[in-house]
Amino acid sequence: MKISYRRLTDKELDIFIKMRINQLHEEGAKEDIDIEPALRDYYQRHMADGTFISWIALDNEKIIGTSGMSIVEKPPYFGCPSGKIGLLSSMFTDKAYRRKGIAKELLSRVVNEARKKGCGTVQITASDMGVLLYSNFGFTKNENFMQYKL
Repeated sequence: MKISYRRLTDKELDIFIKMRINQLHEEGAKEDIDIEPALRDYYQRHMADGTFISWIALDNEKIIGTSGMSIVEKPPYFGCPSGKIGLLSSMFTDKAYRRKGIAKELLSRVVNEARKKGCGTVQITASDMGVLLYSNFGFTKNENFMQYKL
């Protein structure tokens, strides 16, 4: 097993989108709508303008792990004077490759990208599986997060 890492390009987008949909189902999504066109539109637009960054892990040429981060900007605040926030998504490793440090390496790469882009914080809504990874990396829980679904 020879694992390599590289930035996501349009060439891998079809597989990346399929893996994202599988991840959402594995995390409990019950909806059965065709979200693929919306994902493709989002990734293509935001990869082009640099506000979506993804690293992928490969075993030979097979994608076995994904990461993604959207760069969003809010008004600056004391905890984040730049106002730039990295929102993690698409953190996923193929079941056969879990617990081998792949997710940690992908996380490290996107966090470094956030630092280079001037983000003051990186956030994620972690799945139950991911909590240990993020805690061990140094993420802390924020009890203030609330959501209003439209």
